[in-house]
Amino acid sequence: MKDLMNLYDDMNWTNAAEYANGTRRKVLRDDKGKRTVLLQLPAGFFMAPHSHITTEQHFVLKGEYSSDGKNYPEGSYQLFVSGDEHGPFESKNGALILVIWDPLKIQE
Repeated sequence: MKDLMNLYDDMNWTNAAEYANGTRRKVLRDDKGKRTVLLQLPAGFFMAPHSHITTEQHFVLKGEYSSDGKNYPEGSYQLFVSGDEHGPFESKNGALILVIWDPLKIQE
């Protein structure tokens, strides 16, 4: 049986140094290129456009962010296929995002 991990508690958070200052992460899964991470974006968050070699999914659990001129409020979902350039990302007031990376290539 796997250990229970609460998405909303204060345990298991670490600084996410590769993101904007103040961004924190809670790793839920990290297995052979497959990752599931909670990202806690601070107010004033900014990330430049980028792409990945994996499929990436975003679920906005709290707050909101904007990207490519569109606003993504709580409850929003985005799917980026391998190689898609996405961003820039900004969050004026901060957000909690569930991010899933999988090596699976999804065809459009």
